[in-house]
Amino acid sequence: MPDHRETVAVITGGAQGLGLSIAERLIAEGCTRLVIAGRNVARGEAAAAKLGAAKLGVAGADVVFHAADMGSPEEAIGLLDHAAQRFGRVTALVNAAAATDRGSILDTTPEAWDSLMAVNARGPFFALQRFAQLAVANAHPASAVNILSMVVHCGQSFLAPYSASKAALANVTRNAAQALRAQRIRVNGVNCGWMDTPGEDETQRRYHGAGDGWLAGAEARQPFGTLVKTPHVAGLVSYLLSGDSGVMTGALIDFDQNVAGAYPE
Repeated sequence: MPDHRETVAVITGGAQGLGLSIAERLIAEGCTRLVIAGRNVARGEAAAAKLGAAKLGVAGADVVFHAADMGSPEEAIGLLDHAAQRFGRVTALVNAAAATDRGSILDTTPEAWDSLMAVNARGPFFALQRFAQLAVANAHPASAVNILSMVVHCGQSFLAPYSASKAALANVTRNAAQALRAQRIRVNGVNCGWMDTPGEDETQRRYHGAGDGWLAGAEARQPFGTLVKTPHVAGLVSYLLSGDSGVMTGALIDFDQNVAGAYPE
């Protein structure tokens, strides 16, 4: 099991879904210094309080919620500065926050394109930049994980700008990994498949007219009878952030039950 007792982490989108599962996993594996970020203050503060109280055997993890809109580079940068000021350094970053608005090549507006690119690519880029700058300035190793999606390989027609934004972040992941090797800063990414999260439930109801039984129906159609579950992905992210993953950097890992490039036989 990874040892995160020395990990000082920042997780964007950490108040629910995958980001919250990652926070829970890091704390279970010893992390006691953690900043979770998001836009919903009430949800974020409640999540931080719950995470702080969940640490057993010690006084409790120091978990802080910081309100930040990843569509703003200034707020993304400020998030990392806040964490560094609170804890003295930041050794782990997870870019899990994302917008999932729909749009196709035929109907996406410039405003929708700009919004998705801002939250899903530009904000994570500048969060990663500031994370790396702080690590270099303090001369310590660090590890970052960008949460991507299987749509980097193509994506459905109604996910045109979302797919483009995640593909941009995939390139940022590998480019940064190459650029930061000499500073012993590792950057990896996880291409998540269709995942069971509160955000996905909201998306299915908002955009696809789904009712209360949508999850059971969707899972019944999957090869393994389930959607991707956040605790499983959290385990991989914990590994990538930890010393157990060694020199691994620049990897984009497909985490799905569908194989990219495969065709019906």
